[in-house]
Amino acid sequence: MNNDMITGDAKKSTDDKRVRLHKIEPFKAKDYSHLIGMEGFSQAGLQRHFQIYQGYVDRVNAHSERRRAMLSEGKTEIPQFAELRKRFAYEFNGMRLHEYYFGNLGGKNDLDPDRLLYRMIVENFGSFELWKIDFVAAAAMPGRGWAVLYHDFEDGHLTNAWIMEHGFNHLVGCKLLLVMDAWEDAYAVDYALHRENYVETFLKNIDWIAVADRLE
Repeated sequence: MNNDMITGDAKKSTDDKRVRLHKIEPFKAKDYSHLIGMEGFSQAGLQRHFQIYQGYVDRVNAHSERRRAMLSEGKTEIPQFAELRKRFAYEFNGMRLHEYYFGNLGGKNDLDPDRLLYRMIVENFGSFELWKIDFVAAAAMPGRGWAVLYHDFEDGHLTNAWIMEHGFNHLVGCKLLLVMDAWEDAYAVDYALHRENYVETFLKNIDWIAVADRLE
């Protein structure tokens, strides 16, 4: 339609849609306070972890704002702009991984054998217990990172993987189903350097309904 033909309320409606389309809202931290009281996780440890998550959200917003300002000022060729782009990915992944992590905690039940996820785990790993052994091995990897159960959209495979820090070893084209934070921040308050005890506690507190829903 020719712009000259858009008049009155129709033109106003079109302009309003354009405004809404270009309005950028800052990211907001989600509320996971319902996890306080979870077995094996102290209130102090969880609140400290929530603060760390909030920091990632705040830095994502700050980096986004700085990049938009530099873009509008034509400063895309300077090294600081490139560094901001790299740092944004680090902070963004940290934010989202925490959301997956907190989102799959707080459960009190085992994975229902009738759920598709259970059947796929057995198909891919031989048994649920073998999957668990493999996941614990991923969670025991040295360094700071995340243990993740992935679903590959291409062929349907399930894979346990280790993400170093927030960005290295991500599996392209795969969906995150179960995420465990293996940075010291997740367990040091309650378990000091004993990550293996924290992993055991994590496995007891998985919200398997939330995890299975991510697949289905």
